[in-house]
Amino acid sequence: MGETVSPMTPSFNGSVRVQLSGHATSSDAGALVLREALDRSGVMAALDHHLVDSRNPLRIRHSLASQLRTVVLQRAMGWIDLSDTATLRHDPLWHLVCSDARGLTPLDEARPSQATLSRLLNCLGTDANIDTVHEGLLRLAIWRWRSLPWIQRPRHVTLDIDGLPIEVFGHQSGSAYHGHVGSRIYSPLIASLAETGDLVGGLLREGNAGPAEEADTWIPHLVQRLAEGLNLAIDQVLVRLDAGFTDNATLEAMDAREIDYLGRLKSNSVLQTQAEPYLKRPRGRRPETSREWCHDLDYQAGSWTSPRRVVLVVQENPDDLLLHSFFLVTNLSKLDYPAEKVLALYRKRGKAEAHMGELKSALNVHLSSTDRGASTVQQVMARNQVSLLLSLYAYELLHGLRCLLERQTRQGWSLMRVREQVLKVAATLTVHARRVTVHLGAAADKWWPTLLRGLPQLAPLE
Repeated sequence: MGETVSPMTPSFNGSVRVQLSGHATSSDAGALVLREALDRSGVMAALDHHLVDSRNPLRIRHSLASQLRTVVLQRAMGWIDLSDTATLRHDPLWHLVCSDARGLTPLDEARPSQATLSRLLNCLGTDANIDTVHEGLLRLAIWRWRSLPWIQRPRHVTLDIDGLPIEVFGHQSGSAYHGHVGSRIYSPLIASLAETGDLVGGLLREGNAGPAEEADTWIPHLVQRLAEGLNLAIDQVLVRLDAGFTDNATLEAMDAREIDYLGRLKSNSVLQTQAEPYLKRPRGRRPETSREWCHDLDYQAGSWTSPRRVVLVVQENPDDLLLHSFFLVTNLSKLDYPAEKVLALYRKRGKAEAHMGELKSALNVHLSSTDRGASTVQQVMARNQVSLLLSLYAYELLHGLRCLLERQTRQGWSLMRVREQVLKVAATLTVHARRVTVHLGAAADKWWPTLLRGLPQLAPLE
């Protein structure tokens, strides 16, 4: 199964011998649990049914489902590059978890090469398949939602929209230098559910795209599909935006579809003039601690066809001579959502930033599709769009196991902790009587019994 080399004797203990013996061992036993979770979600079966495979059936060695499974599981386990499949070519456990076949057949199969997986991105990035890949990510979020106990499913959900600059190296088609970031980037949009931590959408955009570019079409479509998948009404989904996304086109698109939204509004001279009467300290001695107060305003920007509700937030800090202020725009009713409640809702945006921080740290998202031959900018962007979505698939799998462990252990878990303490476990495989037995290392004793008891809670999605 691997190369045999001369043993090494460490200097600290002459009784120890270190040797690559070629036994059927693996350091990624957690991939078995990830495969089980992925199968329970039903996403691979759905993708395999709807994806268009233009290859010659007589020359197919690896199905689209097995290739997709390979990329998603490897990324979830920390093997980020497509070339890592060659690094794992002798690992018997990876042969088992990525294959469509049953029995002992996977142990004798070759793993897909980097070139094969690169062609997979080309195939998934075509017009016939890209929408299906988007739907697969949403299906994972729906599966996660339905795996929750009924009493834990929120009746209202908040969809956070934010940008996630992804640095690229070299002159990748579609990337551009961004002065604020200080490097060449792509500028994708990421959508997350604040209540559950799921990432439900990702839209790759060129590096020079404006903050809200394409948001006016993407957000309403995503809200509609999310509401349908979670069996919620449109008014049970609230969209929360940062200042860069509260442009007129995006707000009008959501108003037209009666989608509730809340976002920060960039300040300007007209707003400051309208807010000036409220920028006064209350009478009395200045407090020793910070305080703030809110006021409702009706404001109509020059590009708006009608006034919108704007909440002015005024902040006073003991050490500052001047008051600080900012503005929120929303279509939530004043009766149900007074100004203070609107501010409290907006301040929960930090959850979305935490989710995307985990995405970058645990999945190390990078996009590096180069210009192959006569590839156009659109083809390169399509491949990178698929790569981004598959990283979000991997996040959803890890997040599902993380939430399961939190319910079982009543402890907080990060994605990195799940991977390093639970999934990165040594295993030895033995074959006898056409059965494969996986013997786990001692590190599995702490968390695997808890994990295996809770695994049936990840209900299959029909």
